[in-house]
Amino acid sequence: MLRLKRNRIKFFRTLRFRLASAFLLLLAISLAAVGFVATTTLRSNLAEQSEQALKEQLAALKGFLHFDHGKPFWFADPSDPEEAAEVARLRSIYVIANDQGQAYEGSTDLSDYLDDRSRVLSELAQIETTKEPVIKTVVAKDKITYQIISSTTTDPEHDRKWYVAEGRPLTHDQSVMRNFQRKFLIFLPLTGLVCAIVSWYLAGAVLRSLQSVERAAQAITGSNLGLQIPKRGADDELDRLIDSFNAMSGRLKASFEQIRQFSTDVSHELRTPLTAIQGQLEVALFTATRKEQLQEAIENALQDVERLSNLVRALLLLSQSESGQIPTNKTTVDVGELLADLVDQFQIPAEAHGIKLTQESPGPVPGELDRTQIERVITNLLSNAIKYTPEGGWVRASAKAVGPNVRIVVEDSGVGIPKDHLPHIFDRFYRVPDPNPEKGLGLGLSFVATIVKAHGGEIRVDSEPGKGSRFEVILPGGVVRTPSETVTSPHSAVSPGANRL
Repeated sequence: MLRLKRNRIKFFRTLRFRLASAFLLLLAISLAAVGFVATTTLRSNLAEQSEQALKEQLAALKGFLHFDHGKPFWFADPSDPEEAAEVARLRSIYVIANDQGQAYEGSTDLSDYLDDRSRVLSELAQIETTKEPVIKTVVAKDKITYQIISSTTTDPEHDRKWYVAEGRPLTHDQSVMRNFQRKFLIFLPLTGLVCAIVSWYLAGAVLRSLQSVERAAQAITGSNLGLQIPKRGADDELDRLIDSFNAMSGRLKASFEQIRQFSTDVSHELRTPLTAIQGQLEVALFTATRKEQLQEAIENALQDVERLSNLVRALLLLSQSESGQIPTNKTTVDVGELLADLVDQFQIPAEAHGIKLTQESPGPVPGELDRTQIERVITNLLSNAIKYTPEGGWVRASAKAVGPNVRIVVEDSGVGIPKDHLPHIFDRFYRVPDPNPEKGLGLGLSFVATIVKAHGGEIRVDSEPGKGSRFEVILPGGVVRTPSETVTSPHSAVSPGANRL
């Protein structure tokens, strides 16, 4: 019993039931409004037609009514069948009375008027005041409803007014109204039933596409994250929902692929130093006979441990940056001044490699940036440029304001990057093949791209093997503040290679 009640409640809460109910309720309200308007219009039209017919009958009665010696009589040609029929029709429901309210003649259907002298006098006074006929609806003794129009006509010989009234039964009008209402009341539930069935079917058809989204969501597993739902081609709300679902599915697949690749790369990068450490220690343990051999093995192991520690620290920093766990404390930074300070710090390693390092910043270059993060960007770019430039080469760095943005350029005359490697240099652990294994971990440019993206900027690279590389970073600009207004970073300028990944 409890389960049945829960199922019933669940059914009433379904989207299909709500859609069908809303459509049916709207239809019922619309039909009720149409019925009300139609009934009111029909009643008004019937009343207008009845009033017009009464006015025509009253005019005809006055035309046939003449006076002789102060007494009214019907003046008609009895030999004319049309006039005889018209007079008979007019005399079926009529009243004639004098100006004292005394009935002169009338039909038995309106005997109430003949007997009610006060009513006649009241209507005579109203007609005298308004100069308009009086129209009333009365129920006769035979329970039939009549509509009566009353007015006055004048005896020209004696200048005396007479009360005249014409009437017509409303039986036909009432029958028409009842038939209309009866048919509408039969039509309304039948239409509601048909519309309920149609709305239930249409709601199911509309939700069928949503069910395909539901089935697709249930079918998603770790092996088919990129599952796509075919569109219906209607370009409606459901197709846009399917587009959003497909886009979400694609993003999920890309994210999980990135995580999977990240795990694979981390495993590979960690395995190499760990294997080296294990091998060196095992060799030292089993073969070393002198203190010097053990000391050399420990020193080599410590170097690999330091490399492993740098790798873990770099991975942690990169992961935190990509997930937004490292906040960007933006202030107004003069990028030109910052670049000049970093270039000065890199002069010593540049001279040690026999490389000419220069910098150009024409005037203040303001930007709304995180000073510490931008230091890391410039440090990595300068470090890579010096690292991959042969002795006797050059490295140039510049910063300038371009419209509302800041452009930082680091270019060199180094070995360059082959075109087939350019699309991947910002991927984690990606390294262009190089005989020197100490060139880096393959995380520096990935970290640079993450920082630039977090600032709402973009990074571009142009390189040609044997001629060098050119990295261009576009960042949002800002307003230069006075030294007293500038909020400096709690971190001082980094030393060459301190933030290098």
